[in-house]
Amino acid sequence: MIDYIKDNTWDILLFINYVLSIGAAILVLLKNVNPTKTLTYIIVLLVFPFVGLIVYYFFGQEYRKVKIFNRKDVLNQKIIKDVQEELKLAPAEIRIIRNQLDEKVKLVRLLSKSDKSPLTMKNELELLKNGEEKFPRLFEDLKTAKDHIHVEYYILEDDKIGTQFIDLLCEMAKSGVEVRLSYDYVGSSISSKAKRKMKIAGIQFMPFMPVLFSGLTGQMNYRNHRKIVIIDGKIGYVGGINVSDKYVNNGKSDVYWRDTHLRIEGEAVKELQINFFNNWNFVTDSTLKITPNYFPPNSIETELPVQIAASGPDSDWANIMEAIFTSINTADKYVYITTPYFIPNEQIVTALQVASRSGVDVRLVIPKNSDSWVAKYATNSFLDRLLEANVKIYRYCKGFIHAKTIVVDDMFSTVGTSNMDNRSFNINFEINALIYNRDFTLKLKQQFFDDVEECELLDKEEWFNRPKIDKLKESYSRLWAPLL
Repeated sequence: MIDYIKDNTWDILLFINYVLSIGAAILVLLKNVNPTKTLTYIIVLLVFPFVGLIVYYFFGQEYRKVKIFNRKDVLNQKIIKDVQEELKLAPAEIRIIRNQLDEKVKLVRLLSKSDKSPLTMKNELELLKNGEEKFPRLFEDLKTAKDHIHVEYYILEDDKIGTQFIDLLCEMAKSGVEVRLSYDYVGSSISSKAKRKMKIAGIQFMPFMPVLFSGLTGQMNYRNHRKIVIIDGKIGYVGGINVSDKYVNNGKSDVYWRDTHLRIEGEAVKELQINFFNNWNFVTDSTLKITPNYFPPNSIETELPVQIAASGPDSDWANIMEAIFTSINTADKYVYITTPYFIPNEQIVTALQVASRSGVDVRLVIPKNSDSWVAKYATNSFLDRLLEANVKIYRYCKGFIHAKTIVVDDMFSTVGTSNMDNRSFNINFEINALIYNRDFTLKLKQQFFDDVEECELLDKEEWFNRPKIDKLKESYSRLWAPLL
């Protein structure tokens, strides 16, 4: 028997691989998910021995279905229920909003019902361009903290800007401010020295889903892609800028990094705080007792409607994708989108095509050069259909554009962490601020056109005549689109 196994080791392993692969393929079929995604997994499982099983192990599990991310412990606490009740609009306010927003009110109702995300009215916003504007403003606010600082980042590195950030958190923790930090284990890189420094200072810090060789499948897949900071429950930050030197254009990097972030004061910060507690509850595997000091009275009187949309495996619905889909479908004049990764699902592609063909001015800004070869060509595979529908596509040439923004009809805009791809729509934890305000939207619209000045407009005829080898690369990369 032993000799037989030795002589036929490869055949035995191949047999085991296909038994497991066929079983996995059946599981994928039974999920009844998007046919393209289903076919992609089946091809990978059956055509690529062993590699297919590894891909399925890390990327094929659906945690939203099995509910390992439980938000009930946080949402059921009395203080959270009181805050959510406090944020509910009075009937008179609802009537005013309905008249102001017209068709955009569908977005408000969608998120209010699907994710219990109330529309907050009293807010002040500050649009921050690039790390050069974000970090000085953030550091200034951190120094004013009196009670607590809550931090959640996908990428946190203890390079030059990261060390300044960590040192400031340590300084505030030593002064008596509660500091809690959650960082994504895969995205971040923090040295043991920095961790010791934070521990000595009294910072509570936890990694999000460490990648260990255990029975928890999908750990590589479900990442916390959010970038938020909450200071004393009064000031919040959300957007695309992580904590790393590459996000600061200080003349030392070869690549200019173009990004957008948002500073919030007001009621919307309470929603950021609730989402932070949901994540903290998960990473610490314990429930923090939430007290009123985390939700201080709001002192902002400016009327500026903001809704916080969060999505991930802990949500029942793909909230951000649905919000984007609805904003496109309700557009009357224009839709301007900026995204570093455009690998959309069929719903978004169709919505953009229909909007453009019905007379809406649809424009898309994407990077000319991506930081991912596969993502670049996968993106390119979607452009033909948009160009055929007369969507204007701009490729950013100055550097790498990492901003994630949408502007619609001078009335609605969004700034957040979500890309226009399957990973952001269905897999990662993401968070966006949805803004229903003309003045702010016009600022973001101007920023869009400033970026267009650094772009090349894709010529339809030239694009359709691009080399066949590029089209082959696109078709290959497109196969992996549901996994990217």
